[in-house]
Amino acid sequence: MNPTAALDQALEALRRADVDAGRAVPVAERAKRQADAEGDDAAASIAERAWGRALLQCGNVDSAISHLRDSVEFAEKSGSPALAGETRIPLAAALLQRGEPHEALRNIDDAVASLTGAGHARARAQRADILHQIGRLTEAHTEYESAISLLRDGGDLLNLQRALVNRGILHTERYVFPAAEADLEEARELAGRLGRKLATAIIDENLGFLETVRGDVPAALARLGRAEQAIGELGGQLGPVFSDQAELLLSVGARGEAADAAQRAVLAFERDQRHLLVPAARLLLTQAAVLGRDWTTALDQARQAHRDFVAQQRAEWAALAQLGVLRAQLALGHDTPISGEDAETMVATLSSAGWPAAALEAHLAAARLAGSRAEAKRSRFHLHRAGAVDRRGPAALRARGWYARALLAWEDGNAQATDRAVRAGLRILDEHAASLGATDLRAHSAAHRSELSELGLRLALRSGEPARVFEWAERGRAGRLAHRPVRPPDDPELAALLAELRATVREIDQPGRAAPDLRHRQSLLERRIRDRARLYPGVPGQPPATPVKVADLDLGDRALIEFARADGALHALSLVGGRLRLRALGAADDDVAELVARLAFALRRLAHRTGSAQSRAAALTLLQRTAEVLDRTLFGLLPEIGDRPLVLVPTGSLHSVPWSVLPSCSGRPVTVSPSATLWHAAAERRDAVLGTVAVAAGPGLAGAHDEAQAVAALHGVAPLAGEAATVEAVLKAVGTADTLHLAAHGRLAVDQPLFSDLRLHDGPLVVHDLERLDRVPRTVVLASCDSGRSVVCTGDELLGLSATFMGSGTVHLIASVVPVPDAETRPLMVEFHRGLARGAAPAAALADAQKSLRGNGLEALVAAAGFGCFGAGH
Repeated sequence: MNPTAALDQALEALRRADVDAGRAVPVAERAKRQADAEGDDAAASIAERAWGRALLQCGNVDSAISHLRDSVEFAEKSGSPALAGETRIPLAAALLQRGEPHEALRNIDDAVASLTGAGHARARAQRADILHQIGRLTEAHTEYESAISLLRDGGDLLNLQRALVNRGILHTERYVFPAAEADLEEARELAGRLGRKLATAIIDENLGFLETVRGDVPAALARLGRAEQAIGELGGQLGPVFSDQAELLLSVGARGEAADAAQRAVLAFERDQRHLLVPAARLLLTQAAVLGRDWTTALDQARQAHRDFVAQQRAEWAALAQLGVLRAQLALGHDTPISGEDAETMVATLSSAGWPAAALEAHLAAARLAGSRAEAKRSRFHLHRAGAVDRRGPAALRARGWYARALLAWEDGNAQATDRAVRAGLRILDEHAASLGATDLRAHSAAHRSELSELGLRLALRSGEPARVFEWAERGRAGRLAHRPVRPPDDPELAALLAELRATVREIDQPGRAAPDLRHRQSLLERRIRDRARLYPGVPGQPPATPVKVADLDLGDRALIEFARADGALHALSLVGGRLRLRALGAADDDVAELVARLAFALRRLAHRTGSAQSRAAALTLLQRTAEVLDRTLFGLLPEIGDRPLVLVPTGSLHSVPWSVLPSCSGRPVTVSPSATLWHAAAERRDAVLGTVAVAAGPGLAGAHDEAQAVAALHGVAPLAGEAATVEAVLKAVGTADTLHLAAHGRLAVDQPLFSDLRLHDGPLVVHDLERLDRVPRTVVLASCDSGRSVVCTGDELLGLSATFMGSGTVHLIASVVPVPDAETRPLMVEFHRGLARGAAPAAALADAQKSLRGNGLEALVAAAGFGCFGAGH
């Protein structure tokens, strides 16, 4: 081509398209006008290519495709197949983004055929990426190998960097981690050498994805956090970051946050016209719903993703969505239209695609489908294949392999082999959970244990041996609380963020100041605190918690009742006088949850003084009748408990029961513990010595100041109240006192339990504050609403204020699981502390205080009813 003014301008626009896309468009537009004036079709083709590439970089996919197609037409008019081939490379990329992979392949094949030298190498690299994106991983890997070799030989560092990134992602998906890391690190070095800041940030994102799949959660969090900030500042597209964050959160069982991240990815991909990636993000929404056992949502999202993949003619991805559909249909008990042959095709497609985890889940689903149709031979085949997973892979994959082997042994009726396989899978997951430092990540990770621990419990129930059922009931619950949380190191940044959060919330609480910008600032601060706290790893080599043995439980005159759920039904284990009994309560878990909800509703209605006398009387009647029904359900088959003090180990919705309102619990000492193992550990540290007492009162409660004054007077101490009741002062008391009484507004943050708080003079004291302490008091009284209630995660893992105190070493915790009337709490607390001062154990002191308020009116009844004793108690 002879140089012309139009050609010079077009080449300048093409140069800018990669380094400054926003400013490249007007340069390309001017070059196109000049080319038209000169009648230079070659220059017009290059100008249109630059225009299209710049628009593609800016996320305007439809317009980019239009200009790139114009570029091909001008190239063909100029009689240059090579010029057309160069344009078909970005055109194929744009068509792929829009969700037209086969049209993209047609164009890239034309480019490969028409180009030589460096252009041929770039086309081969783009072809590899298209094959990768549509799920043809084996072909993609072969194409990457050839393209990267050609790019190295040609010294094309820019396109070599891009191809290395894409091959690194493919290696990650196939769990070939050393090769993935080598490719990504080399690409990162090249991007730095070329001055490509946005590319460097995107490579960091992909290194975060690598760490996610490899299982190093703190490293993944750090990488993805830096990548999100850098890509956002550089104006890049954040959809892939949100998608990787969803993958990470799914890997630790944080289904709510994962669903939020996946939804952000869907919206970002739609906004950026990256339609190819939308259905894959919907599959992440499917996985989040599966973790939460929201099978209806899982089915809806998987079906929508399947329709999109079929429309895009992506067979491998369509099979992945079909797997989501099948799993949801099986869980819902629906008659699935998927035949055994269709399931075999799905399994074969996913196995050949090179996705190990998807292939394993496909074998498990096919086995379940075959089992539902009495096809035992086919079911065994698929379970055998699922169990043959590489035992050097990531923890989650290895654990699922053991689950498959356990199911196979279960079908064979081999109880010992089933037991061994379940234990092996749980051991892998528990060791991985120990690598997580953040409390919420440890708790959420129990979601991956659920099917294994449930199978272990079903096996124990089949044996009919109470001791085995007790062991598996313990293995399935609250393992996190058996270990102290990882204390974050002294971190000035975390401390500053917490202080800023307190100041922001205090500003929001000022009359007329709850502006949207303050709420937004609060949300951003909470996220930064959460992400910062999650960066700290767990304790290497920390052994999983060992369930307490029945013989080691020193109950004295107490009766222990542990509740367990299996296949939707409730069971009870009672340990009285050294004898362990097992009974099926004949109650559906959903029915019990409905009764618990009615109790909470009635108590909330009674706690608010608004409403007519008639409506309050109706609420009282509802409370009494529901309490009687729930009492018969839970204790009607347990006459052996007599009038003994009780130690209760709840499950599921039972964690929120106000136990003192049940006839069988009223008037007697009752201690509630997340597990018998935790109760045993706490009981070994209990004593009746008050030690150093500290009392504090928060603002905004009319009775809190008087209550604190009265309690403090009983123990001869001065309370922290008014301006003295700051977070710093109260945390100092928490870290030094043996017995602590806090009267303050309490709040359980259901969506983010580690931001559950107690309101003090200068703002909220949150769970993150408590986790930074070396010690907590042996006895804690939280005279505030909902402070005893926790968020119950899968596996009866608990998150919230009360769970944090117990997990950090508090032996006795007195708190309420419902809202309580402020003024009427004072008499209860005074009587309770009188009992403590006389040397009574906390559970006995609380029971006596509750009895002393009988006959003092409805408000006193409600105030007393909400409080319970958690931990070791007595």
